[in-house]
Amino acid sequence: MSTYNISRRKFIGQAGCAALGGTTLLSSLLNVKAMNAMARNNSSVLSCAGSKALVCLFNSGGLDSFNMLVPTTTSEYNAYAAARSNLALPVNTLRPINVTNTPGRTFGIHPSMVKIQSLFNQGKAAFVANVGSLVAPMTKDEYYNETVTAPIGLFSHSDQQMHWQTGFASKRDSVGWAGRISDLLTSCNTNLNVPLNISFGGSNLLQTGVNSVEYTINTWNPKGGIDSDEQYNWWYTTMKKNTLTNMLDATYTSIFEQTYKNTLKKSRAAIADVSAALTAAPQFNGVFSSNYLSDAFKITAQLIATQGTLGMSRQIFFIDYGGWDHHDELLANQTEMLGMLDSAIGEFQTALNSINKADDVVTFSLSEFSRTLTSNGNGTDHAWGANVMVIGNPVIGQKIYGDYPSLALNGPLEVGGGVLIPTTAAEEYFAEIALWFGVPSSNLLDLYPNLPNFYSVGATHPMGFLNF
Repeated sequence: MSTYNISRRKFIGQAGCAALGGTTLLSSLLNVKAMNAMARNNSSVLSCAGSKALVCLFNSGGLDSFNMLVPTTTSEYNAYAAARSNLALPVNTLRPINVTNTPGRTFGIHPSMVKIQSLFNQGKAAFVANVGSLVAPMTKDEYYNETVTAPIGLFSHSDQQMHWQTGFASKRDSVGWAGRISDLLTSCNTNLNVPLNISFGGSNLLQTGVNSVEYTINTWNPKGGIDSDEQYNWWYTTMKKNTLTNMLDATYTSIFEQTYKNTLKKSRAAIADVSAALTAAPQFNGVFSSNYLSDAFKITAQLIATQGTLGMSRQIFFIDYGGWDHHDELLANQTEMLGMLDSAIGEFQTALNSINKADDVVTFSLSEFSRTLTSNGNGTDHAWGANVMVIGNPVIGQKIYGDYPSLALNGPLEVGGGVLIPTTAAEEYFAEIALWFGVPSSNLLDLYPNLPNFYSVGATHPMGFLNF
């Protein structure tokens, strides 16, 4: 990621639209330019019917996903165990899943993933195997000989996170694919204050558009913002509120001052709308655990429950669950973190069922890369191809999509150190999700320019794991 993006993220932090409108301001000032092809935002050709929500669970740091989804057929498990050595999970501890599209092959998932096992076996979850950033399909020889372009900054946290969040593996960019979806579909929502994109991870690249930006929520104070301390009857808070109101009521001749004022006013209005929605939302008492991840999923469920009140028919939520860079203590860390992830997703699905929204929501996971099959002693290092999850009633579940690879060292996709070349491009995964969400197929190339290298746009579903 560029120095600019790092500085911007550090500065804005958890502020976002909710606190100061900083991201909206920067987006306005730094992207004062004509909209590109995405500006063809004609609601008459968009699929805005009903209500839909996407929930992106970003496992930042690089989740070791070949200990999340493991082959249990004897020969394949033996190859897995040989490659993973001291990090291999005993086969009798893996939770079996009933995969319907891998004849002759069996799989299990991490012992901590109790609820995801149940969701998968109910047909409400699926895995996408060995997916990653690619410019074009690549063989092992093509990788060694450099006859096919590899993604920029391969194995780098910042670059690979950028690729997954922008949908561009061949260049660095400052606009994310969820931001571009927001630019396109924002007219599906009638609320002009609250953005389509909502983040629990502060300012992020995925949700940064050309003309749109995310609304940021802190789980510990979801109704907070500019006036978040006005509940305290202090002279200071009264003075601050009155001063801010006077500033926002004034008229400025400078375009920068006027833009900043308008941004703050819109942020204030958004805070009021979201706060009112959360006050009226179901509380889901006893459903969710008390931790950051469950809190984020709880607030997400509350905002989905109040989509009608908020005037939102399309929403994208971003939950950043970091800490997966397990160069050490991998087994212990994964047991704890996958357990928390499993609980939060199970709780979320229970909440969606209780508000009759389970048919309208798809949760999908991302991570910048998986990790080496080989152990570095007590952990693993940065790699490439990864396994991800997609969860929800719209999922055509009990399947593993893509090609689950051989995990044998020196296998057809292993390029050294236990690094696997992806067999499915991230763009194929994203395109399936975007089409379900209502993006017209004619706009897919605006979102993912390299997509034709992997999928004939306008043909059948890119991967087939969603009903639409």
